[in-house]
Amino acid sequence: MVDADELRKTAKPRLRMMAVHAHPDDESSKGAATMARYAAEGHEVLVVTCTGGEAGSILNPAMDRPEVLANMAEIRREEMARAAKILGVSQRWLGFVDSGLPEGDPLPPVPEGSFAVVPLEESAEALVRVIREFRPHVITTYDENGGYPHPDHIRTHEVTMAAWDAAPDPARFPDAGEPWQPLKLYYMHGFSKARMVAFDSALKEAGLESPYTEWLAKWDPDRADVMERVTTRVECGEYFEVRDEALKAHATQIDPNSRWFFVPLEIQREVWPTEEYELVRSLVDSTLPEDDLFAGIAGTEEKVNT
Repeated sequence: MVDADELRKTAKPRLRMMAVHAHPDDESSKGAATMARYAAEGHEVLVVTCTGGEAGSILNPAMDRPEVLANMAEIRREEMARAAKILGVSQRWLGFVDSGLPEGDPLPPVPEGSFAVVPLEESAEALVRVIREFRPHVITTYDENGGYPHPDHIRTHEVTMAAWDAAPDPARFPDAGEPWQPLKLYYMHGFSKARMVAFDSALKEAGLESPYTEWLAKWDPDRADVMERVTTRVECGEYFEVRDEALKAHATQIDPNSRWFFVPLEIQREVWPTEEYELVRSLVDSTLPEDDLFAGIAGTEEKVNT
C-alpha cells in the first residue's frame, strides 16, 4: 500500500512558469523542450503570445498556397493551438497586431497600431493582467536585443520588463487584478557559437554533412557568444522530439526538411542536451550556475506575496 505521507514528502511542489513570446511558433523554437519537461513533471506552464503573427511570411513551400495566405491569421491560431497541445501547455493571446519585419535601406517604419509602436503602458497593462491572473513564479522572455532584432521581439522584452516591475505594485494598473510578485525572470538564449561548434564537430565525426561549417567561417570574431551570459542550463533532451513536433505544428513557418531538423536527435542528446537561460531578476536564493528555472523557489513561493 502506498504511504500517502511519504508521497507528500517526496512530491515536488506544483509551480507556475510563464513564457512571453512575440509570435506563434516562437514558443516552439525557444525553450520548448524546457516547457514540455516542466509540464510533464506536473507544473503549470503558460505561453503568452503577444501578437497573432498576421504579418508572417509562408516559409514552408508546401504551404505556399493562395488559400493559406488569404487566411493567415486564422491558420496561425490553429497552428498555435496544436503546438500548445503537443507541448502540454496553456496559451494566451495578448491581442496585439504583428508589426512585420521591415526591409529596406533606410528601414521603413512599422505599421501604425502594430505591437512595436503601441504605447508601452497599454501593452504592459495587458501583460500585467495575465501575470496577476496566472501568478507565475518564473517568467522567461527575450533579452534586450530580442534574441534577434525583430521589432516585435525587442518590444516583447520591453513589455515583459515593464510588466515585471508593475505586476506587484498595487498603485500600477489597479483595475488589472490583485498584485502578484513573480520570483525569477530569465532571458532565453538560443543558438550560440559554442553549440554550433559542438554540433559541427559531432556531425563530421559521424561522417555526416554539417550545415554549420559555412556559418562558423563567417562568424564575426568580435561578436560575443551568448554562452558568456548563460547562468542556467536546463536538462531537457528527453523532450527534444516533443519540441520538434510542436515546431512542425507551425506548418506555415517551418519546413520539415529545413536546418532545424538536420542534427539527429541522438547526437543532440549526447552533445547538447540542455536549453540555456540567463537569470536577470530574482527574489530567492539560488546558487549559480543552475540547472533548474525553479531553483530556490520551493517553500518560498507564496511568502513573497502575503
